[in-house]
Amino acid sequence: MGWDEAKAVSYLVGHAQPNSLGRCAEYVRKAVEAGGVTLIRHASAKDYGQSLLVVGFQKIVSTHADANYHHLAGDVAIIQPIAGHPNGHMTMFSGQYWISDFVQYHGVYPGQSYRTAMPPYAIYRY
Repeated sequence: MGWDEAKAVSYLVGHAQPNSLGRCAEYVRKAVEAGGVTLIRHASAKDYGQSLLVVGFQKIVSTHADANYHHLAGDVAIIQPIAGHPNGHMTMFSGQYWISDFVQYHGVYPGQSYRTAMPPYAIYRY
């Protein structure tokens, strides 16, 4: 069987909240699992990269700007911590927007503090 990104994205879109609840890792993990794989649980979003690799995702980008990379539905981003956000961030691309526990209308970074700091992140694709 494998992973079904359409099921994962459907779950993610259907559960997105109007604003951040500070539960990005939980929401994205549940979406990934709705697609058919089970992730090892972590307390922090920043720690989910290895869990994604174990179930068959591949790390495809780990820089801010890779000219050859284009978001695809189901891509998962793991963003490293910044001041005031020690757990980092986890988000999935829906095909239109990055979504964590809310729709991120301004790109992969969830808020202005992240967009200002521009911490490193990695993109994982099944």
